[in-house]
Amino acid sequence: MVAKKGGSKGGGMGGADDAEEELARTPLQAIVLADSFTTKFRPITLERPKVLLPLVNAPMMDYTLAWLESAGVEEVFVFCSAHSKQVIDYLDNSNWFGQPNFSVTTIESHNAISAGDALRSIYEQHVIRGDFILVSGDTVSNMSLSQALKEHKERRRKDSNAVMTMVIKQSKPSPITRQSRLGTEELFMVIDPETKQLLYYEDRGDNLKGYLSLDKALLADTSISLQNDKQDCYIDICSPEVLSLFTDNFDYQHLRRDFVKGLLVDDIMGYKIYTHEIHSSYAARIDNYRSYDTISKDIIQRWTYPLVPDVQFFGNSATKLERQGMYRAPEIKQSRSAKIGPFTVIGTGTSIGNNTEISNSVVGEGCSIGSNVTIEGCYIWHNVTIEDGCKLKHSIVCDGVTMKSGAALEPGVVLSFKVVVGSNFLVPAYSKVSLLQQPIKQDSDEELEYADNSSGITESPSISGTLVELNEEERTELADSQEYEVGDGGVGFIWLVSEGGQEEEWRHSVAPIPVDKLVGIMQITNDEADISNEDGAFLPPSGELGPDSITNDSNEDGEDTRDDSVIFEREVEATFQRAVEEEVTEDHVILEVNALRLSYNMTSADCAGALFYSVMKLALDAPHDSPIELVKNVATAVKKWKKLLKYYLPSIDEEIEVILKFEEMCLESAKEYSPLFVQILHHLYDQDIIQEEAILDWASEKEEAEESDKVFVKQSEKFIQWLKEASEEEDED
Repeated sequence: MVAKKGGSKGGGMGGADDAEEELARTPLQAIVLADSFTTKFRPITLERPKVLLPLVNAPMMDYTLAWLESAGVEEVFVFCSAHSKQVIDYLDNSNWFGQPNFSVTTIESHNAISAGDALRSIYEQHVIRGDFILVSGDTVSNMSLSQALKEHKERRRKDSNAVMTMVIKQSKPSPITRQSRLGTEELFMVIDPETKQLLYYEDRGDNLKGYLSLDKALLADTSISLQNDKQDCYIDICSPEVLSLFTDNFDYQHLRRDFVKGLLVDDIMGYKIYTHEIHSSYAARIDNYRSYDTISKDIIQRWTYPLVPDVQFFGNSATKLERQGMYRAPEIKQSRSAKIGPFTVIGTGTSIGNNTEISNSVVGEGCSIGSNVTIEGCYIWHNVTIEDGCKLKHSIVCDGVTMKSGAALEPGVVLSFKVVVGSNFLVPAYSKVSLLQQPIKQDSDEELEYADNSSGITESPSISGTLVELNEEERTELADSQEYEVGDGGVGFIWLVSEGGQEEEWRHSVAPIPVDKLVGIMQITNDEADISNEDGAFLPPSGELGPDSITNDSNEDGEDTRDDSVIFEREVEATFQRAVEEEVTEDHVILEVNALRLSYNMTSADCAGALFYSVMKLALDAPHDSPIELVKNVATAVKKWKKLLKYYLPSIDEEIEVILKFEEMCLESAKEYSPLFVQILHHLYDQDIIQEEAILDWASEKEEAEESDKVFVKQSEKFIQWLKEASEEEDED
C-alpha cells in the first residue's frame, strides 16, 4: 500500500529524447527504511518503532529527514512495516508534509521482515525513476551529497555496472575491544586506491579467527588497500538496478551480508560497488545502545551542526545553549540548590528538586525529578517521574516511567515505557525491564535486519502491547494481580539475557566499558598470541601488532592497563586525531575532552598530558628526514594547537605534568625525541607553553631521584642554569 503525502516535484519525463536530459529533470529521490531496528534494542522496540525514539530532543527520523531535505533531496519514500501505523500517524501530524520542494511518501507493507523484502516491495511500486539515496531512519548526518553524487554519476556514464557508492568514514576501532566507538565490530575492507572500487567487505571481525581469506585474483592485476580503520555510514547512492537485483535474488535479505558480499563475489554479471570517504562531515547510524549514546554525545558537543539542540529544525524544540555545553529549555523549574553539570540537556516543562545533581545527561520534556536525586550519563525521555533520593548511572529511562523514592539503577539498565520501579529497589546492571513479558521466541540479528511483533515473535499470552495504554488506576490493579520483579509497588518484568549473552551486554550498553572487562580481553589476547606464536604464527588475532602495553608481560604494564588513565589517554588521542582530520576548532575539541574528563573522573593535568602526547605524536607521524625537520614539525604542531594546550595548563602543576609526559615519551614510545629533549623544551618555554618556574620545579624534584631518572635533567643543565641566572637577575632588579 502506498500512502502519498505532499506533491511530486519530479516534472514530466515524457518527450525527452536525451537520456541525460531526462535524468537531469528527475528529482533527487531517497528511500528511508523506517524498520531498521535490531534485537539489540528490544524490549523497547516491541512497543514503539526505533525511528521514533527520542534522540537528544527530537525523534531519530527527524534527524534523517532534516538532513535529506538540507542535502537537496526532493522526494523521500519512507518504508514502514513494523509499527507502521505509529510511523504514518507521526508523519501525518508532523510538519514534513506540505514542505516546498520536499515531498514525503509512506510505503506500507505488513509482510516485509528484511531489507531485501522492503526493497522488493518498493520496486513493485515503480516509484523510483533514477539514482536514489538509500538510508535507514536512524541515520544522523550533515554531509553534502553533491560530491558523492557527482562521482557516482560520472562512474555510471563510463560504466553502467557501477551500481552503488557506499559512504565511509575513518573510525579506527579500539585496539582492545576491536569495536568502533559506535559499538560495531571491526570492519575490514579491500579498496582499489586508484578507483575507490570496493573489492572485499567483512563486518564480522570477531569471527575472523586471526586471519583474512582473500581471493588471489584480487592481487593479480591491481594494487589494493586493506583497511580496518573505516566506518560504514550506511548511506548508499544506488542506481535503479539495485532494486531489480533484489527482485531477481530472493535470497538477498541483509544489505551488507547478502547484497554487497553477493555482488563482490559475482563474476558473471560484473556489477561494481565503489566507496566515497568523507572527512570533515558527520555521518553515523544508530543500531545499538552504545551508538545511541555516542551519537547523542556528538550531537550535544555539536559535531552534527546544524542538527544541534539550540538550532530549530523540523521535529525538535530548540533549547538555549549555555556555558560548558549545557542546554536548557526556557520553561523549566529548577531549585536553586540543584546542580546541572556540563553537556546536559533539560527539556521543556521539567521540574528539578532540591540538591539534585545531573551531569552528562539528557532529560526530556515534562519530567518531574525530586530532591537529592543523582543522575549521571543517563537518557531520561519524556514524562518521567523520579522521586526523592533516587540514583541513576548510565541508563536509559523511557517515556512515562516512575521511579519511587530511593530506587537506584546500576549502569547499563534500560527501563521500557511506563515501568514502575519500587521504593529502594536496586535494578541490576545491564537489566532490561518492560511491562511486556519476554517473548518466548526471539529472532536473531543474524536472520533478520528488521523485525516486529508479527514477524516470528511469539508473545506470552498473559500480557499484550495494550498494557502500555492503561491508566494509572488500571496499572495499579494489574500490579496487584501480577508477580512483578522490580520491588514493592513496582510494575515490570526483568528480561533474561539469552544463554551466553550476559557477558556481551556491556559491549553495546550506554555505560562505559568496565575496566575489568578490558583487562580480561587483553589477557585473552595475550594468551591467544602466546598460543599462536607457539604454533608458528606471528600476528595476534587482529592481524596486526598490538601496542606495547598489551603485549608486554611485565607486572607493571599489567597494572597500568587496569587504570582508567590508559583508556582515557587513548580516547583523547582518538578525539584529537579526528579533530586534525576533520579540521575542527579548538573549542570543539575542548568540549569533547571535557566530556571524557568527566566520564573518566580525570584532572586538568591528565588532560594536559594526554593532549601534549597527541600533539607530539602528530609531529612525529608527519614526514621528516632529519632531526631538524622533526623539530620543525613540532614547532608547526605546537603553534597550531597552542590554544588547546594552554587551556589545560592553568597552573605550574599541569605544566610539570607535560614535562613528565615528554620524558616518558622520550624513554618509551617516541625515542626519536630523546636527543632533542632540551631543544624542544626550550621551544615550549619560548612559546609560553611551559613557564620557567615549572622547569625549575621539575629539576628540583629530580634532585633526590635515582641517576637513571635524571637523564633529561642532566641534558638540560645549561638551559636550567640559564633560567636560574635569569630568575636571579629579575629578583635583584
